[in-house]
Amino acid sequence: MSFTKQFLAESIELIHKLDDAAIEAVASGLASVRAQGGRLFILGVGGSAGHAGHAVNDFRKICGFEAYAPTDNVSELTARVNDEGWDTCFSEWLKVSRLRKGDGLLIFSVGGGNREKNVSVNLVRSVELAKQVGANVFGIVGRDGGYTKQVADACVVIPVISPERTTPHTEGFCAVVWHLLVSHPALAQATTKWESVK
Repeated sequence: MSFTKQFLAESIELIHKLDDAAIEAVASGLASVRAQGGRLFILGVGGSAGHAGHAVNDFRKICGFEAYAPTDNVSELTARVNDEGWDTCFSEWLKVSRLRKGDGLLIFSVGGGNREKNVSVNLVRSVELAKQVGANVFGIVGRDGGYTKQVADACVVIPVISPERTTPHTEGFCAVVWHLLVSHPALAQATTKWESVK
């Protein structure tokens, strides 16, 4: 079997193993945040940071959310990392943004953050802050879901099909799931351009 066929076969298997009830729970939770006037903050590191910026666009334009990602402001992000450290670069940004009860935090991550293993501690600190202030926590994460899965109000865990390809499958399907969410009838408010072109 070629690598391409293998990767695609793994992707098909992964789709069948996705927890549709978890996706529905995230959709319902996000709809509740928006209905109550809450804002949505989307966090991710590496490839997930790129996803965060893209998803902010989709949640704002398609779903009518007031949504933001700290990684969209590289000047502030790098100043915080330089002056305050990596571990607090997101949580301090969220404090200045006045993260509060009723807001939503959406985490994109391959592992969900793990303080003990010192992996994505900036995500862990942000989730801890969200829980402290009463914000809602949602995740689309891989592996075992890490800290995000442990404490989230609703979380989709992308199953591990092939351990050596955990990152590409998780990041790829994170995009699939968030595009499902912004298309979901509970969230979508606007038609996208190509669907409206006859």
